[in-house]
Amino acid sequence: MTMTLADLLAPVTPEQFFAEYYDRQPLHVSGGAAKFASVLSWRGINRLLDQTHIWSSQSLKVVLDGTPVPPEQYCARATSRDGAPVQQPDSARLAHWVKQGASVVMNDVDSLSPGLAAVSDALEDAGLGKAQANVYISWQSHKAFPTHFDTHDVWAVQVEGEKTWNIWEGRAEWPIAHPVFNFPREHHERARGKLRGAVTLKVGDLLYLPRGWYHDALAEAPASVHVAYGVHAPLGMDLVNMLLERVLYDAEFRKPLPRQDGSAAAKFALTSRAGQLGQRLAELTRDPKVMEVLGRFVADYRFRRGGNDLLAARGMATPAAQAAAGSDDSQAFRVVANGARAVRRGAEWVIKAPGGAVPLAPAEAEAANWLLARPDGTEAELRGAHPGVDAGALLRRLTEAGMLAPT
Repeated sequence: MTMTLADLLAPVTPEQFFAEYYDRQPLHVSGGAAKFASVLSWRGINRLLDQTHIWSSQSLKVVLDGTPVPPEQYCARATSRDGAPVQQPDSARLAHWVKQGASVVMNDVDSLSPGLAAVSDALEDAGLGKAQANVYISWQSHKAFPTHFDTHDVWAVQVEGEKTWNIWEGRAEWPIAHPVFNFPREHHERARGKLRGAVTLKVGDLLYLPRGWYHDALAEAPASVHVAYGVHAPLGMDLVNMLLERVLYDAEFRKPLPRQDGSAAAKFALTSRAGQLGQRLAELTRDPKVMEVLGRFVADYRFRRGGNDLLAARGMATPAAQAAAGSDDSQAFRVVANGARAVRRGAEWVIKAPGGAVPLAPAEAEAANWLLARPDGTEAELRGAHPGVDAGALLRRLTEAGMLAPT
């Protein structure tokens, strides 16, 4: 499963994005229900949460109307696989808070499924930086977080329901993850400025927010899920860190600074030495070797995820054969034609679909209505519920008609 920056931005082109929006202003791109169907679904969320041992009170957070729920109220004490005591989310306790309207935040999920990783890879392949993803699950009229800015660019991908984002005029000046940028809420309320506009993200929509841009969001549908990809670009401070390593080998930087006794001569000596060292740093930034290292650092600034193919490494299967072997009934299909239903027209049954009317036999109509009443389904589930129907053929027809999208 692969995506490109062009896929994420369509119909906006990458060239237009970099010329008009990147690090300049927010961008809302309307998609369709099928655009990000492969990224995440309710089925996928439950599967991830059911991998109980990978979650902790750090990787999974619960927030009710802006207030974090203490871990001991949604977690239970458990023993990790290596025998250490941990706080592990408990399904019953988590369900209790969800009933109250609490939002669930699943952190660092960008490598947990092919769909989630595809977006991360697309952003990193475009040279935008390291892409880390969090899933935000929220419920109508409950706001998880007050107005704030992030210390990285945000790419929000809406995968379920709707969420309205308030975009404010204020922008913090390229903040970083450092205590100096930890401001009280009163500061944010002042600094956010006037409301620039409200954007409602629907399934398949994307929102880009440059680093430091003030925003807040509220679910407008009964349930809302978006995946926020935080993209951390390499910074000028990274060059400073490189130079710090480089000056270890320069004797001028290892010499003691002029002693200060309060005299004008001592102050002049210190000022002169600082100027000399600054000039030397400037020379180092023009050193071809330093620039070569910096160029590689920027070009390769991404997380490493995936890429394993053990049978192929042993020469026992080719990657293509392995991929073919992995296609089975576990493939799920998301319903993207909400509200569609097979109806009787005289002696026939038919569904009105984006790709045209789909005629159906009576048994197929019953099976199609069963499937379309759900958020998603698999061939195995459809076959189990309606054994008299060719489930694979029906899924293909509904997919070709634009009513389903593979996830």
